[in-house]
Amino acid sequence: MFDPDYKFTCVDRFLKYVKYDTQSDEESESFPSDPKQLELSKDLVKELQEIGLKDAHMDEWGYVMATLPSNTDKDVPVIGFISHVDTAPAVTGKNVNPQIVKNYQGGDITLKNGKVIAADNNPELKDMIGFDIITTDGTTLLGADDKAGIAEIMDAVNYLIQHPEVKHGTVKICFTPDEEVGRGTEHFDVEKFGAKYAYTIDGGTRGEVETETFSADAVNINFIGKNVHPGYAKGKMINSMKMAAKFIESLPKDRLSPETTEGREGYVHPIAINGNEEKTTVKFIIRDFIDEKLKEYEDFLKDLVDKTVEAYPGSHSQFEVIEQYRNMKNILDQHPEIEQNALEALKRLGIKPIQSAIRGGTDGSRLSYMGLPTPNLFAGGHNFHAVTEYVAIQDMEAATKMIVELIQVWEEKA
Repeated sequence: MFDPDYKFTCVDRFLKYVKYDTQSDEESESFPSDPKQLELSKDLVKELQEIGLKDAHMDEWGYVMATLPSNTDKDVPVIGFISHVDTAPAVTGKNVNPQIVKNYQGGDITLKNGKVIAADNNPELKDMIGFDIITTDGTTLLGADDKAGIAEIMDAVNYLIQHPEVKHGTVKICFTPDEEVGRGTEHFDVEKFGAKYAYTIDGGTRGEVETETFSADAVNINFIGKNVHPGYAKGKMINSMKMAAKFIESLPKDRLSPETTEGREGYVHPIAINGNEEKTTVKFIIRDFIDEKLKEYEDFLKDLVDKTVEAYPGSHSQFEVIEQYRNMKNILDQHPEIEQNALEALKRLGIKPIQSAIRGGTDGSRLSYMGLPTPNLFAGGHNFHAVTEYVAIQDMEAATKMIVELIQVWEEKA
């Protein structure tokens, strides 16, 4: 039972955090990809210290870590909670101007600049009647991904500190940079973090418990042609850009692409092309829930590349596969108690669990293979990476309660 007089702080914290521009940069080779992320991280350290976590600090890479010491005599596994400070590169996170739609009564939500969050395209809204919904003004993203998660973790820890009668084991906290550019775990020190299991608070709809992700590879393809002066090119030039165009045109139109797949279907997806007459590079991402399928897709692409090269005698190609991450279910199935305890916490709160496979990845994918099994739990946000992003205040408070309840479940079952 939660203290009825406790004033949740997650929303106030969230509205403060979104004012920080923490957009990561996918073209940068530094870490963090943009140092402006560190401005929020530095202030998060101060907040953690202010609420009572004396060891709160930021390391040389920008990871914020802190410990809530155990207050029980039981031998409870050390549990961690993780969220990321950065926002997506696709849409600006500068000068975020949150708006609050109080007591939402259904229908479309029109943003300040005239853009619309359409009810028909956002079925989750039907479950938010009577809720207070935070949106953008339509010119930026909101940053609920994942500043909502940060605020909820902060609030949950604050609640436990303010209520020492609630028994818990040791809890570890980490706020990471660069999750949105796929580098959030690049310098994550699992041993230093010190948790046996962890949860990322980075999901969407209320009740989400995500223990399965895509497995993922990247493929870089170079088409190598032959460049000569265009005035004397007849019978000599091999234009690598035309090779790349022919190759892309040969991709299936009705399958194996993000726009034609759903559910548990995988895909191959060209994400960038750059070149000139001599050399053109095409970059792909490959996704499926079954590891072996990745090799099938890569062999399929390699066959199309070879056929393209055959059509341009004298040309050649280079084909590189880069492993990105693997389905965390392979690891989490070995530790069923992690998911079971999350489901128990939701049950106690009367929240219907949504167990779904993520058509994407999380930091938990990599962390699970680094020795820290880490599923993903809801933070409440919707329409991530878009100007139509939104989150309900009541869902943020529900996520905060879930974290507190989950920590208690681990203590009780120790």
